[in-house]
Amino acid sequence: MRQRKKAEPVKEEDKKDNDKMSKLTAILTGETSIALHLQFLIRNNKADILILKNTKDAVRNSVCHTATVISNAFMNAGTTSDAFLRDNLEWLARATNWAKFTATASLGVIHKGHEKEALNLMATYLPKDTGPGSAYSEGGGLYALGLIHANHGGKIVDYLLNQLKEATSDMVRHGTALGIGLSAMGTARQDVYDQLKMNLLQDDAVTGEAAGLAMGLVMLGSKSPTAIEDMVSYAQETQHEKIIRGLACGIALVMYGMLEEADPLIESLMRDKDPILRRSGMYTVAMAYCGTGNNKAIRQLLYVAVSDVNDDVRRAAVESLGFLLFRTPEQVPNVVSLLSESYNPHVRYGAAMALGISCAGTGLKEAIALLEPMVNDSVTYVRQGVLIASALILIQQNENTCPKVKQFRDIYTKIINDKHEDVMAKFGAIIAQGIMDAGGRNVSISLQSRTGHTHMASVVGMLVFLQFWFWFPLSHFLSLAFTPTSLIGLNANMAMPKMEFKSNAKPSMYAYPPPLEEKKEKEKEKVSTAILSITAKAKKKEKEKERHRSQESKMDVDEPEQKPEVKEKEKDKDIKVEKERKVSKGKDEPKEKKDGDKIQEEEKKEPEPSTELLLNPARVMRAQLKVLDLPQACRYKPLKPVSTGGIIMLQDQKSTEPEEIVEDIAAHGPKMADEDETEPEPEPPEPFEFVEDE
Repeated sequence: MRQRKKAEPVKEEDKKDNDKMSKLTAILTGETSIALHLQFLIRNNKADILILKNTKDAVRNSVCHTATVISNAFMNAGTTSDAFLRDNLEWLARATNWAKFTATASLGVIHKGHEKEALNLMATYLPKDTGPGSAYSEGGGLYALGLIHANHGGKIVDYLLNQLKEATSDMVRHGTALGIGLSAMGTARQDVYDQLKMNLLQDDAVTGEAAGLAMGLVMLGSKSPTAIEDMVSYAQETQHEKIIRGLACGIALVMYGMLEEADPLIESLMRDKDPILRRSGMYTVAMAYCGTGNNKAIRQLLYVAVSDVNDDVRRAAVESLGFLLFRTPEQVPNVVSLLSESYNPHVRYGAAMALGISCAGTGLKEAIALLEPMVNDSVTYVRQGVLIASALILIQQNENTCPKVKQFRDIYTKIINDKHEDVMAKFGAIIAQGIMDAGGRNVSISLQSRTGHTHMASVVGMLVFLQFWFWFPLSHFLSLAFTPTSLIGLNANMAMPKMEFKSNAKPSMYAYPPPLEEKKEKEKEKVSTAILSITAKAKKKEKEKERHRSQESKMDVDEPEQKPEVKEKEKDKDIKVEKERKVSKGKDEPKEKKDGDKIQEEEKKEPEPSTELLLNPARVMRAQLKVLDLPQACRYKPLKPVSTGGIIMLQDQKSTEPEEIVEDIAAHGPKMADEDETEPEPEPPEPFEFVEDE
């Protein structure tokens, strides 16, 4: 008989190596940074639900209802806080059909990055074996899974691929195609592409639109000749405008970052007789030359912006300028200033969006100065574009960093509450509110990383977001462009130690905007009623008659009547006493007021500190990075300058001493029954005697 060899014990060194490798893998795949950003957003969430509540109370139609749902998703993006939705379930239930699809998908934006629990979170909305549910909410649920795993699909891609194969309705296929495009973004997986192509060839308008866009997302930046040929030829064959629109965006995404290699395709698309494919040519220029500021490409876009016969093409050409020039935002106002005064409203809209895209998160004064007069444009959709663009520029700014913030916040509120305002402008204002306070006021938007590299996910998210013009559910793609403005310090074990960062600026300089205060209902003042002279005379006569009657019917009284002179004297005395009281009160009151004012003034005079200590993980605005430092007594030494921001590794200079670690905060959202902590049972009642009634 052969003896079995005992399994050799794993050496300590091997354990350490395996541990290092697993940590390294988690860093490179993005798992670590996604988990850290999720913790940062949950911990620092400062979203103001009162803004949403006021908006909800003001809206009266389905378009604004959808806008409020999208705005809530942006405000709570990545924070996992769905409190507003849970508190307003009846109001949310008004959403039907595609509005229901959009509302369900908004959960994907709220739970973005919460990947481990994604299937549990969305379980209520996903297709089940037991029987068919609402096709719209199932489609929205699958789209939400894609948003949660955007650009970081992993195992969820296979789950969505199976769902796409088994889907029976257009709505479910539409949501699944978008979800699979998001989760398998840039992977160029052939099996996924083939399945999407098969759905495209069914020539169904709803499915085809999502499939065309998803094919571009999967083949992002691959310059695949077969993909381009498939997509362009089918776009020229089909009669469905929705399918051509989806493919137009998909074709542009395939050519992401290809520079001159995309020129032959751009020229052929620009010569096409179909305006949607010419628009695709404009977006292809934007994607191929993204962030390069290429002069030839800019000339091409400007020429089309003033010469094409189709308004959509002209609008897309001007919007595309924003993608080319985002590295030099200060140049963009000069480039689009004339276009912003164009007679064509589509060009004016494009100019506003170009400013929003290129100057996103900068708070650039020149850009805001250009947008300010456009807020009162005579065309409603131009106002919509201006409001959204202003929010993109002013995201995360406060009154100290950009004085115009309060003015624009007031404009949004005014438009939302104005009953006579057009629905399109209201939609823009509601979305703008969500963008301004995105991610619990802890994220910004930028098409480039802190180190200056083009941020692919942001560019893709921004391009597809622009398609909300045709299809509201695509608004959710903007969440791809949200980047947390965080500073997170990690020790050798990849944990966050309790420590502080020093900001050499006044706390108010980079503070969160103050939350809204609920307006107290004012007590209505009683208005004195006007009395006519005729009625006064009539009342006088009645009083005199009553006096005569009472004198006649008076009985004899023991007390002698006072003389009229005595009565008058007593009255005078009473008046004098009252006057003296009032004078003495008046003297005392100002003293008390003055004392109170002095105390308040003293409190105000207390000087604001010139520095501020921020706890790890800290919310640090882009401009604030320049004034960051570590306190002198800090036990940790950063391996790269703190002013670079983001995630920074720290070296512990007192490694022998025990260190305090920041504990993780549990994410919000629905929990499974077995996860809930078992509540303690109630105590038994006190002993009592039971007596039966006789």
